[in-house]
Amino acid sequence: MKQSEKVLKTLEFENMHGEASVLETFYPWDETVNCWVEQGLPECYGAKNLYPAGPQPGKTWNCMNTLATEPLADYEHYLGFDALRRISFQIPYEKFCKQGDITDWESWEKLKDQLTQELEKDCTDENIKALFEPYREGHERGDFSIRIRAAGFFWIPRDLLGIEEHLYAFYDEPELMHDINQFILDVYLKYLTKVTAVIKPEVLLLPEDLSGKNGPMLSPECFDEFVGAYYKKLFPALRKSGVKNIFVDTDGDFRLLIPNFLEAGVDGFLPVDVNAGMDIVEVRKEFSKVKFIGGFNKLVLLDGPEAIDREFERLLPVILEGGYIPGLDHQAAPATTLENYRYYIKKLRETMALR
Repeated sequence: MKQSEKVLKTLEFENMHGEASVLETFYPWDETVNCWVEQGLPECYGAKNLYPAGPQPGKTWNCMNTLATEPLADYEHYLGFDALRRISFQIPYEKFCKQGDITDWESWEKLKDQLTQELEKDCTDENIKALFEPYREGHERGDFSIRIRAAGFFWIPRDLLGIEEHLYAFYDEPELMHDINQFILDVYLKYLTKVTAVIKPEVLLLPEDLSGKNGPMLSPECFDEFVGAYYKKLFPALRKSGVKNIFVDTDGDFRLLIPNFLEAGVDGFLPVDVNAGMDIVEVRKEFSKVKFIGGFNKLVLLDGPEAIDREFERLLPVILEGGYIPGLDHQAAPATTLENYRYYIKKLRETMALR
């Protein structure tokens, strides 16, 4: 079966007849792979090779790059995962400011002008085609699936305003918040849809990190006004351009907001943080069609094969239901041995063969 088809059918609750998708939630932690090199992982998969520094002609612009795409694909193939290409699109605000540098309308207007010029320079039709067209043929053949990341409407304002200032801004500076998120929306409608039209990803991922262990960092009402409203304007255009599934990446316990996410058009979630109290078996009982990627307690890898077996047994009901690609609920920690990680992958393949 084609790799792209495997992802879609696995996420669409179809009976996979032993061919369900086997993928990891995130790219690996640089410190972890460096530890694994010392334990026998080939040196070519060390962090300096997986995450090469730019720029490289034809592969890097401030808004888009594919520097890590092929190295990560080679690494995951070596370990036994299905073929996946990880691609990102970013509004390059980090080039012009640090977290918390936007303190008022004046600083925001200055940054907005800088970003507008940078995006117009980088995100030309020619650059988008040059960077992403090489993936079209292999993807259309089904040789690999594609997952694209683009930061969301909670993540970017938090970076611009600073963590505490961002939370106050929902009440103190609502007009500024809306202007920031309208700018993000306009950028994605103008440029991100051009990228997704070329590569048509099985999964588009919006990193938000809007929850902690004790729950979401904003109320359902604030979510609907400052995040969900922009999802509703963006998602139809993304789907029209070729996006198949829209996932939100948040750590923490986000259960309170699941109805709001679904009403805004979100299909699923990752990484589903077990140690923040998120249990996909329980969530599925209430939300039967929510899709997941992740959900496997990463700390279990520290305890060896028997603990890994028990964790797969815990997740088996949701695995058998479908709509779920199991993976770690964040990156494997440096203390995880390569031997245990290899066992986890072996057991993952065996378990997904039951679908």
